[in-house]
Amino acid sequence: MPFRNTSCSTAIVLAVTAMSPTLSNAEQSYPITIEHALGTTVIDAKPVRVATVTWGNHEVPLALGVVPVGMAFMSWGDDNGDGIHPWVETKLNELGAEVPTLFNEGDGIDFEAVAASNPDVILAAYSGLSQEDYDTLSQIAPVVAYPTSRWTTDWRTTIQMNSTAMGMAEEGDALIERLEAKISEVAGNYPQLNGQKAMLVSHTDASDLSVVRFYSGNDPRVQFFKELGMELSNAVAATVGDDTFRGEFSAEQIDTFDDVTLVVTYAGSEMLDAMQDDPLVSKMPAVANGAFALLNNSPLGAAANPTALVLEYALDDYVSVLAAAADKAK
Repeated sequence: MPFRNTSCSTAIVLAVTAMSPTLSNAEQSYPITIEHALGTTVIDAKPVRVATVTWGNHEVPLALGVVPVGMAFMSWGDDNGDGIHPWVETKLNELGAEVPTLFNEGDGIDFEAVAASNPDVILAAYSGLSQEDYDTLSQIAPVVAYPTSRWTTDWRTTIQMNSTAMGMAEEGDALIERLEAKISEVAGNYPQLNGQKAMLVSHTDASDLSVVRFYSGNDPRVQFFKELGMELSNAVAATVGDDTFRGEFSAEQIDTFDDVTLVVTYAGSEMLDAMQDDPLVSKMPAVANGAFALLNNSPLGAAANPTALVLEYALDDYVSVLAAAADKAK
C-alpha cells in the first residue's frame, strides 16, 4: 500500500489543520499530510480506490467524476429504500457507473465491509467517528477525519479535505467555486429569506415539548442558513464555538427563542400542531405564525444538509420550502 497513517509528520507538503482549513491551490505533489482532530494522515501517492463512510462524503468523489469502491447505505431520507439518494443515483447514471458496495452503518461502521472494498484511502471529513473508529479504519487504509469536532465540518471544508486526500485539490476548489455561484443564484430568487431568524429543531417527538432541542450554530445545516440570507437566532448563535452540534433549553425558558421567526424541522405537521397547542412553546413567534419548514424523513429532508451533489441537484427545491415558511413570518 502506498500510504501510511502516523501520529506525527516527517515530510509535510500540505497540511489541513483544525485552525486553518483553507488548502493550497498549487499542484499537488506527494507525500501529502492532512492533520485532523483524530490524528495525522500521510498520503504517499495518488489514491486509486476511494472508500467513504458516514454521511455525504461519497458525494465529493462523485462530483469530481470518481466512483467510490464503497460508501455508506443511506437509510435516512431515501425515497425508495435502495440506500441511495436521488441526486447520487442521477450522478451514477451520468457517469455510467454501477452502484458501489454499500456499507450498512445501522450499528456503526461496518469495518469488515470497508476492508473488503480494499480502499487506498477512506474519506470521512464530515463524520462523527470516534477515536476507536478512526484507529480501526486506519488499519485498513489512511483515513481523513473531521478537522475540529464531530458532525461540524462545513460543506466547503468537506470538499477541500476529501478532494485533497484524493490528490484533486484544484478540482475541489473549482467545485466549490461552482457551488458558490449556484448558491448565490438560488438565494437571490428568494429575498423573503433575508434577515429571518432561523432555528433547526432536532427532535421530532410531538408528545414531549418540555425541552426544546435544536441543532447548534456549529452544525453545517444551520451555518448554511446564513448563506441563504438568514440569520441565526440569538440562542443558536450563542452555541457557536462550543464543541457540540446540538443544544437545548427547557420550555419554561421559551423567551430564549423570542426572536425566532422561522423554524425548520424534520417532523411533519403534527409537530407544528403540538407546538401551537402548547401554552409555552406557542409563544415563539415562528410557532404563533406557523412559519415552519416541514421536511419529514424524505429526500427533501436529506437535502437540508449541504453536500457536494445536493447543492447542484436539490438546492432550489429545499430553499423554496424555506421561502414558503418565510412567507408566513411576521
